[in-house]
Amino acid sequence: MAEPTVVPRAQHTLSRRDIDPDALKVLYRLHHANYLAYLVGGSVRDLLLGRRPKDFDIGTDAHPYQVKRLFRNCWIIGRRFRLAHVKFGTKTIEVATFRRQVVPGTEAEAPLPHADAVRAGADDRTRPPVGGRAAAPAPGEATAPEHLVHRDNTFGTPEEDAFRRDFTVNALFYDVATFSVIDYVGGLEDLQHRVIRSIGDPEVRFLEDPVRMLRAVVLGARLGFSIDPAVVRAIDRQGRDITLSAPARLMEEYFKILRSGSATRVFRDLGASGLLQHLTPEIPSPLPAPLEQALEALDRHRARFDAAPDSLTNAILLGTVLVPLGLLAGRPRRHADGDDAPRAPLPSLGALPVARRDVERLGQILSLQRRLRDLDASPRARASLLHRHMFAEAVTWLEIHGEAPDVVAHWRTLLGNPREEREGAQVEGTGEGGRGPNGRRRRRRRRRRPPPRE
Repeated sequence: MAEPTVVPRAQHTLSRRDIDPDALKVLYRLHHANYLAYLVGGSVRDLLLGRRPKDFDIGTDAHPYQVKRLFRNCWIIGRRFRLAHVKFGTKTIEVATFRRQVVPGTEAEAPLPHADAVRAGADDRTRPPVGGRAAAPAPGEATAPEHLVHRDNTFGTPEEDAFRRDFTVNALFYDVATFSVIDYVGGLEDLQHRVIRSIGDPEVRFLEDPVRMLRAVVLGARLGFSIDPAVVRAIDRQGRDITLSAPARLMEEYFKILRSGSATRVFRDLGASGLLQHLTPEIPSPLPAPLEQALEALDRHRARFDAAPDSLTNAILLGTVLVPLGLLAGRPRRHADGDDAPRAPLPSLGALPVARRDVERLGQILSLQRRLRDLDASPRARASLLHRHMFAEAVTWLEIHGEAPDVVAHWRTLLGNPREEREGAQVEGTGEGGRGPNGRRRRRRRRRRPPPRE
């Protein structure tokens, strides 16, 4: 293969000042232990574009258990491909060993070096990926095409790792040892020309992983880049294959889109590409006006934060799509007679698995909206809302979709100082002369007398 393009520090704009300090700690410790350690993927792309990355991933030639030896705060995860997660509080820095592209059907786990042959047990804190491992298909059940890569634990070189990535702009490396940017696949040129181009034949790459079609459209919409015509043609031919992907993975991709701050443009482009029809036929293209307005409101709210806030829960994101489409209208209420009572049917979103807990949580959020708007209610009634389990999420929904800034400001003030509302409720409940609301005098508690001394 050809030599990579190496851009020295003086010729690029990426600065260590813009890299997360904890990611730098991981890079430096790996480098000082004589391992290659590169900042990889989307973080390099975003830093070169002057954007703030949502995460900082690291590639290294150290094997997962070698990484684990260097960091006490490290967990090994994954079955399809083992990853090292280095934890810093609630933050996770993902460290992946360089791997190479494998021929579908020949995937095999690379043997770990003798020194790394650590039994994966409780002491290693090894756990399966989120969502668990896919079960084997039952006899007679349809299986995915043979091109799909089901297991990829084959380690490789940085060059091999670059060529197995999806798009050229996602295959750039930053070397902490030399402060240079390394490009094996022409990603710097595509970054300059603002184009999303597949590494290798897009039809083959999309057969290996159909989610790449979705990511091509999402990436182009988020960055404002054009999409290479070869990629567009491959999506036209193979768009229906997107439904072969794991439903839980597709649902997670939808949540990422809704949290991105570019949801309106992404959904428009997904509709234009035809992928939206295959994934969620309930969402028409072009987008209905109520849905487009809801997505724009969500994007405006997200734009106020550097990163997606925790307040944007799955229930709120799901409601941003379901409510404008009327998919919750007329749903029967759940009975309170116990577990044997019939449950309301879940709304349908094509191939996406809608979680009942998120739908029921959304129902509780919506049920509080009328009470939140009633500022003329008694102090006792208003104070009771502060203790509701869904109160914070209900206020967030009102802030995004309620178009009532004065009401939101009122509740935000009380969230900062809930004592004021509680004191108002106590005053309301006490009449003149210490009498309660029913006119009776309140009884004083009798002080317990100490036992007599012997």
